[in-house]
Amino acid sequence: MPDKSASTSLINWLAEPEEQDYPAAASYLSLLYAPDRVDDMISALRSAPVTRFKAKDIFRASGLSLLGISNSHVEKDRKKVARGTALSPLLLVRNEVLGKVIIADGYHRLCAIYSLSEDEWIHCKIV
Repeated sequence: MPDKSASTSLINWLAEPEEQDYPAAASYLSLLYAPDRVDDMISALRSAPVTRFKAKDIFRASGLSLLGISNSHVEKDRKKVARGTALSPLLLVRNEVLGKVIIADGYHRLCAIYSLSEDEWIHCKIV
């Protein structure tokens, strides 16, 4: 269970994911799951509450590699953080069969934040 304790944060977060994040997540998830399953996941993500997990824990759970700051999308998100621009929460899906978390939307944001602090709290929705 994520720790909900107050902490100082480097990141400004939007209260909810941006609308365009849901079709982006659906596009990625459609590579892994049948269309009806993707529709159910997106519906569940839309209604899920925003929660928080540490950047390092999301990476460990996903099993993905960290993209470097030389990646243009990661660098763009690092600049947003530096300017104080609010970021959209990540959209995550649990794959219980594989024991992994799928980053349906927000991989570049996660990499950017991790590069600043692996202990940073990441706002996300997870189903």
